[in-house]
Amino acid sequence: MPIAIYALAVGAFGIGTTEFIVMGLLMEMARDFNTSISGAGYIITVYALGVVLGAPLLTPFLSRLPRRPALIGLMALFTLGNAACALAGSFWQILLARLLTSFVHASYFGIGSVVAADLAPAGKKSSALSTMFLGATLANVIGVPLGTVIGQAYGWRSSFCAVTLVGLLATLATALFVPKLARPTAAPNLRAELRVLRQPDMLQAFAVTVLGFGGTFAAFTYIAPFLTQVTGLSEQYVSPMLVLFGLGMVVGNPIGGKLADRNTALALRWTLGALATVLLLLVPFAHNPYVVAALIFLFGAAMFATISPLQTQVLERGTGAPTLAAACNIAAFNLGNAGGAWVGGVVIASGIGISMVPAFGALITLAGLAVVFLYGRSNAVAANG
Repeated sequence: MPIAIYALAVGAFGIGTTEFIVMGLLMEMARDFNTSISGAGYIITVYALGVVLGAPLLTPFLSRLPRRPALIGLMALFTLGNAACALAGSFWQILLARLLTSFVHASYFGIGSVVAADLAPAGKKSSALSTMFLGATLANVIGVPLGTVIGQAYGWRSSFCAVTLVGLLATLATALFVPKLARPTAAPNLRAELRVLRQPDMLQAFAVTVLGFGGTFAAFTYIAPFLTQVTGLSEQYVSPMLVLFGLGMVVGNPIGGKLADRNTALALRWTLGALATVLLLLVPFAHNPYVVAALIFLFGAAMFATISPLQTQVLERGTGAPTLAAACNIAAFNLGNAGGAWVGGVVIASGIGISMVPAFGALITLAGLAVVFLYGRSNAVAANG
């Protein structure tokens, strides 16, 4: 892979770290802001909703600019947002700082996905995407667990200080190694691109992303209290469990890319089916720490194996609006994240309990899998008719 794709992976590392780091620090932040665990979950929900808003607000404007300066500017804004998180003095300030940071997410991955696909060797588009997303994978192996340890030892603000430094490094890597790509030959026709996004097959693809991936955040948002209050582990074991989760991502990420290179639809069925299965198994085995550890690893693998097929599906169908389609699919990921986190919070607040949150996550993912099968069946009927 060209070195530019690995430079994009550094940015993905920073974004992945700041997106997921709150999960490991949720209980500390809840105590500091004097709110409940489900209330602190809004720190995650607001970030996800900000990604959804940032995609249509920033991406059409940025897609008119040369891609390298756009990526550098996005990483500079990312760095500023994380510094604001570290300095937040109230619950509302942390919500606003997270919202600012989240605006970068969809546009960076949207533009970066198009750049990675354009620079990829022949026949390796999905693998190039999975290489770029490897940065987000490594964020969960290194960034999130290390950030959790730092936050537990020195306070959650120190974790955001560390992420700010990562943002500076990512900005530098983007400036040094991403080539000076030409400005788009013609200004994108926003109306034409929106027509592409409104096509039934695109809406179906976005629905699969929202539902299929959304189930993960119902469970992952509350992984720390699940491990401590249900499995019975002490807080010091949360970080090692997050390392296992991240290692699973390392395994699952290239598998998803290779499956999607062969057959995108089949890859979606396998990865979403595996994800729903793992989430369901977390319920009956929740009190066995050894089985939970294995399932956490498989959870990470299945979760990240879905990303390349979901993103490839959108790029295949959105050829008339690749940058906006890719960014909107990142927004769809985060709409699912927000919805999943909200569902998990409702399950906890209603008294059903944290132990059942993974089951509700599995139901959401199965809904996404159902859309995949229904769409495939309708296509088959249309072809035969």
